[in-house]
Amino acid sequence: MPAYPPILPRPRHLTPREGQFTFTAQTALLADEAAEGVAAFLRDNLARVAGIRLMPGNSSGNRVEFRLDEGLAALGEEGYRLEVSPQRILARAPAPRGLFYALQTLRQLLPVEIYSPTLQPGIEWCVPCVEIEDRPRFSWRGAMLDVARHFMPLEFIFQWIDLLALHKMNRFHWHLTDDQGWRIEIKKYPRLTEVGAWRKQTMVGHFDGQLEGLVFDGIPHGGFYTQEEIRRVVEYARARFVQVVPEIEMPGHSQAAIAAYPYLGNTGEAVEVSQVWGIHEHVFNVEERTFQFLTDVLEEVLDLFPGAFIHVGGDECPKKEWRESPSAQARMRELGLKNEDELQSWFIRRIDRFLTEQGRRLIGWDEILEGGLAENAAVMSWRGEEGGIAAANAGHDVVMAPYTFTYLDYYQSEDRAREPLAIGGYLPLEKVYLYDPLPAAIAPDQAHHVLGTQAQLWTEYIATPQHCQYMAFPRLCALAETAWLPPEQKDLADFKRRLRTHLRRLDVLGVAYRRPDDPD
Repeated sequence: MPAYPPILPRPRHLTPREGQFTFTAQTALLADEAAEGVAAFLRDNLARVAGIRLMPGNSSGNRVEFRLDEGLAALGEEGYRLEVSPQRILARAPAPRGLFYALQTLRQLLPVEIYSPTLQPGIEWCVPCVEIEDRPRFSWRGAMLDVARHFMPLEFIFQWIDLLALHKMNRFHWHLTDDQGWRIEIKKYPRLTEVGAWRKQTMVGHFDGQLEGLVFDGIPHGGFYTQEEIRRVVEYARARFVQVVPEIEMPGHSQAAIAAYPYLGNTGEAVEVSQVWGIHEHVFNVEERTFQFLTDVLEEVLDLFPGAFIHVGGDECPKKEWRESPSAQARMRELGLKNEDELQSWFIRRIDRFLTEQGRRLIGWDEILEGGLAENAAVMSWRGEEGGIAAANAGHDVVMAPYTFTYLDYYQSEDRAREPLAIGGYLPLEKVYLYDPLPAAIAPDQAHHVLGTQAQLWTEYIATPQHCQYMAFPRLCALAETAWLPPEQKDLADFKRRLRTHLRRLDVLGVAYRRPDDPD
């Protein structure tokens, strides 16, 4: 396999040509009206870093062009062609998002200093001549960030989106609520952030499931995003062709909400926002006013997030309180349900019906399969591939997110003494890269139901943006290529070679990534 320029993810088809294109003060920038937003990224980037101000000009001199081309429709909305000759860079695509990915490729052909936030004098801004035709394998290429366990500042959220866009990833799954914190302002229920966004303290060290002998830091922790801040994030992501998928956990992982409004629980007793990790028995009840609360919350969520998918969690819901609740048991009898798994299925179906009526789609972790899956729901398969396989073969859309290949909170070395404290497990860079999100057990005529894959970054043991970066990169680079390229085109040795240059880009961006054990 020939050595490719250090582009990541690697383009499907690349042909090197003789010569290079050099940006100068005379370089013109031409763009179709619908491509002007993409072209502006390049204009602003070069002005800031190179001091070169691209201006409109004629179509015969040294120039860069961004053109929409319906003739490339076979490449899909995210595909593109990029042709670099000594006098002209031509980016063509059937849709603006394809031109945006052509821009990401073009930036990676430039010197790594193009990613600097400040002027970099004395650099020749050259691009090698190439012809590239490219498109992604999967339509869902994402990363989940948990801000419920540890709140992350708004500036880091913007940087996270920039890093996804750099790697041609298009889904930001934002885990906003859990037992340890509620992070989204809901105007109709102010106590969700007045109470639910704050915990008194946080446990120290690894949690083994035993509550006896725990040590706490004694430091209050919390924070939330206002609706105005969330609108800014969604718009920032939209401009970079990243769709934000919010997650509002239900019926489990809901202790922070119950702490704010005890009537949502099954016991009626006051509880605190949790200070420890693990699975909690306090879950939403199944009474009508709880569903009124949830639909009220979701109405505000839908107003903030215009994307098709709304994630409702659905994972790790203990049934103890439902088994002991006269109200829950009465509801089961009323509905003719055989067990609490079917009660959870009814719960999720009810939320699915509400979201469907609003023109949206429910997605949840693979536990939503238990007791029967709502017709319109999609599954995010985390406990392995089995749930995703079953869902896809039954005609449901699936995002493959198995913990064995996509959990970036796992250790990056078997020598744990050399690594920051993590939840457990071991997920090296190579294993992420070699993952194939399309299992052979999915019938060929159902393979289209596998939308793609995404990484998960749970933050029980990750308290800072720098630690997030360390855990995410470069493993997220590997997953980006896994989501983009068909398996027959992947080459681990070539990926590692290209990664050496890519890590220099991350250095310029100030990303505190973990250096690979064997960069060669």
